Amino acid sequence: MRYFSLLFLLLLSACKNDVLPMVTSEPDLSLVPVESASQIYPVIAPINPPDGLRPCCAFGYNLGVSVIGIPLPVYQIGNIVEANKLGTHHYSDSLLDTAANLLNISDEQVGHVYTVRGGFLDIAHIRDTADNTFYLFSQIYPRLGQAWQLELGDELAKRQFVFTAFTPPSTPEERYTLSAYLAAQLAFQMAAWHEIAQWYGLLDVPGFSEEVSGFSPEDLYSNLLGSRLALTSILQGHAGSLEQYQQSMTQLLPKALEQLGAEPSEGTKRQFMLLDGKWWDSQRRVPEKYLVLYRNYDTSSNRIPSHDSLLTDRLLRLSLPDVWQGVVLNQIGEFRLLPGDNMERLPVPDNYWTVKDFSALAEQAQIIDESELRSVRTMPESVSHDAIAKKN
Repeated sequence: MRYFSLLFLLLLSACKNDVLPMVTSEPDLSLVPVESASQIYPVIAPINPPDGLRPCCAFGYNLGVSVIGIPLPVYQIGNIVEANKLGTHHYSDSLLDTAANLLNISDEQVGHVYTVRGGFLDIAHIRDTADNTFYLFSQIYPRLGQAWQLELGDELAKRQFVFTAFTPPSTPEERYTLSAYLAAQLAFQMAAWHEIAQWYGLLDVPGFSEEVSGFSPEDLYSNLLGSRLALTSILQGHAGSLEQYQQSMTQLLPKALEQLGAEPSEGTKRQFMLLDGKWWDSQRRVPEKYLVLYRNYDTSSNRIPSHDSLLTDRLLRLSLPDVWQGVVLNQIGEFRLLPGDNMERLPVPDNYWTVKDFSALAEQAQIIDESELRSVRTMPESVSHDAIAKKN
């Protein structure tokens, strides 16, 4: 009975999103976004935050899985999707969305796509940060210029946004645009913190280590792309309702992947195979940490895709501005991480951390990983696999 209830609610959700189609412009994938709102658009009332992250994806494909060190011999995580078969974007504000993804009955697809200009992209990370951008915009826009705070759920530390009183721009279009840029920047900072928290011991599912995903090479470029696409959606006027936003993202995402030179699934598999033993180890299983052999510890919002070549001319650098028309974004909205109740291996700050502290926390993680990885590489293969499984 519970299964049929879940199925009915999923079908009902799909029907709710069946609205008239819209046409979106091409996404702006210039180095620094120059978009602005051409007029004042309707804006959705403040909405609930996304309910958790989409269940995806360790780096690699056809990944084996183990539970408490015991391999599951049949189960594999495919991890690869086609850029033109991504289905319909859903703002993830319900556990039903997570359940649908886990049961593989969602019409929203997640997984990896390899692109010529953007490297490997994790579609779940793109979608998650786009949703967080849309959520934050709905919260920020009606209160721009006011002093207020927004509390989020803990990720090892207590997450908090602190907004400072200031005189907002004089025109409605400029206020709308500034709110969108601030939302995009703060959503990316949320994603960067999530990478740090995963490395330092975050457990979304009790007993299931997430260290394998911390600083995975494709993650933060994917998150940055997600914030940029949501920025485009908002500035094109598609923030008036969930349905508008969802339709806009459904159209923008494949257009962006086309601009980036997305390859078909066989091309993505081929690129994974070329990096087996360099960036990942196909003999290991999720959640073994050193299934992923290469990580990108850069937490900045000005970045190029992770790469294993000196030939980077074809790669597309993306960024988010720190200043918009003279307004320093971090001075009007600051992401703070305060001591939490269960911080695992995370050091306790004197007061709180901000984005200025992210690089130091990431550098400490890199030093430890490089030392451990040298030990793993010098062990006999069977011993190293057993040691890592036991540690996890």
